[in-house]
Amino acid sequence: MPLFKSRIKEALVRRREQGLSRQLKVLENSNGPLLRSEGSDFINFSSNDYLGLANDPELVDAWQTGLSQYGAGSAASPLVSGFSPAHLNLEAQLCEWLGFDRAILFSSGFSANQALLFSLLEKDDFLLQDKLNHASLMEAGMLSPATMKRFKHNDTQHLESLLNRTPQSLVVTEGVFSMDGDQAPLSQISKLTNRYDSWLVIDDAHGIGVLGEKGAGSCNVAQITPDILVVTFGKAFGLSGAAILCSAELGDYLTQFARHHVYSTAMPPSQAVALSYACQMIQTQEWRREKLFELGATYSEQMSGVEGFIETQPPIKPFVVGEAKTALSIAEELKRHQVWVTAIRPPTVPVGTARLRITLTARHTQKQVLQLTSSLHQAIERNIESSFESKIDTNNRA
Repeated sequence: MPLFKSRIKEALVRRREQGLSRQLKVLENSNGPLLRSEGSDFINFSSNDYLGLANDPELVDAWQTGLSQYGAGSAASPLVSGFSPAHLNLEAQLCEWLGFDRAILFSSGFSANQALLFSLLEKDDFLLQDKLNHASLMEAGMLSPATMKRFKHNDTQHLESLLNRTPQSLVVTEGVFSMDGDQAPLSQISKLTNRYDSWLVIDDAHGIGVLGEKGAGSCNVAQITPDILVVTFGKAFGLSGAAILCSAELGDYLTQFARHHVYSTAMPPSQAVALSYACQMIQTQEWRREKLFELGATYSEQMSGVEGFIETQPPIKPFVVGEAKTALSIAEELKRHQVWVTAIRPPTVPVGTARLRITLTARHTQKQVLQLTSSLHQAIERNIESSFESKIDTNNRA
């Protein structure tokens, strides 16, 4: 058997044997609080559309306005002919809102993170990353010429011990971590990077729009300004794409050397029009954040004290169950109650920490959250009963 075919076959077999195979599912209306799968309706608690903008008529109209004005695509990379007044306006809005000189647009958060690290880092540099940073950051760090070290999750003492040995490092963390829903101690980290003459990069994909005054994100809450801020548009903005916010000089540097930016087709200008409108909605429609916190309080009230429950302020509510098979079993039981929750398994999370990644959105209702918590209680009980019956059956056979 040819090398590549054999390698692929063996990898797929191992993944199936470990119970970690992934499959694409065709879902209808998955950008709303109710989705449809194989003819059945489910309450959707797996969406990152935290503010409920993805299917909002106002935002849809804004994108249609952009389509009427600019057409469907950008037709070129930004440095050829793909940079329009719509892109310039979006960059200016982001800078004014978040307090930076430049905003460089990308087609995804993954490409923004990789472009940043690949462009900045050289052979003799040191990169210090939180152990639970996103795969895009970890992969870019491993593939970059720099020496990468990981500090224990949200552990400022461990970070300082590394900085003490390697000052003038590039320190990278997230504002809100996507699988745990917890927040980085940004104020303390910022003080450390200043003390050791290092630069601080914050990926605030899951904090922007949700936290802070007018949704300005994790940095606003911590009252800091990092050297570089990465925001993505696929969560609270309800769309897709990303931006790196930075100084004017670094912005010019990325324009010259960030290959993901230079050699990729620019996002459609119609999308930039919609994103500009989303910026306004995020800053002015405070009720969306208020609704999220009310729903979060209801969820916490119903689940507090249950083993596996983790308290978080952001709308990411991880429920840790441990084993991958258990997480899948509970997720399937929830589907029988018309509740759609995704089981997250290794390698996305460490072995032994498989979980249900529950997310709330401003378009959910109190009734739907109560249905979620009631169904989750029942699914947990059912799983405990099944596990107990399986043990009895095994003992009887022995």
